[in-house]
Amino acid sequence: MDKFALIGYPIAHSLSPKLFGAAYGGKYRYDLIEESDFDKAWKTFEDSYKAINVTAPFKMDAFSRCDLLSPECERVGATNLCVKTPEGIKGYNSDYLGVRAIVESLADVESVCVIGFGGAGKAALAAAQDCGRKASLIRHDALSEGASADLVIYTLPRAAEGYTRLECTHLLEANYRDPVLKAHPGYIPGTRWHLLQAVTGYKLMTGEDVDIKEMEKVYL
Repeated sequence: MDKFALIGYPIAHSLSPKLFGAAYGGKYRYDLIEESDFDKAWKTFEDSYKAINVTAPFKMDAFSRCDLLSPECERVGATNLCVKTPEGIKGYNSDYLGVRAIVESLADVESVCVIGFGGAGKAALAAAQDCGRKASLIRHDALSEGASADLVIYTLPRAAEGYTRLECTHLLEANYRDPVLKAHPGYIPGTRWHLLQAVTGYKLMTGEDVDIKEMEKVYL
């Protein structure tokens, strides 16, 4: 039986095992490889798993280890999904695909500002640009004066100085575990991004369609 997993640190809080289980009715095993040493986590993947999801702080490390890269993965320079193929390990970026789906659904968005430039931030910026939106980036240490755009995508894991001075119609926050911006009237929860990237990513991992309705129940 093929096995799947998530690597990163820390990840004990992750909803991914429940989400993957819901996607396939518990058909496949999905583990958390919580390891602070990337090389050890990667070796575990190589030895025992068909495909893995990758989260912080390993998205760029994993990118450098892949033998093959999807177009969006090359575009972003980071991966959150690695799959074994006959030609080698292939990297994808379903973070990019999830953000692209959200941006394309917002017809009133012409400008996008991404806060933070880790793996998720890189994916969000590239996706917004590729959707034809005017996109800009603000790093966490330059947020003190706030930011303004039709859509702000906040990818930082916690509140940063200036986070209350964000002017936008829509606000997408990547952090779905401990959100800090959910009081915004145009708030789009990180669970939406998480779900959309999972729907795309899991099919790449298994080759099978997912049960979206059961996946949505995980967030209730």
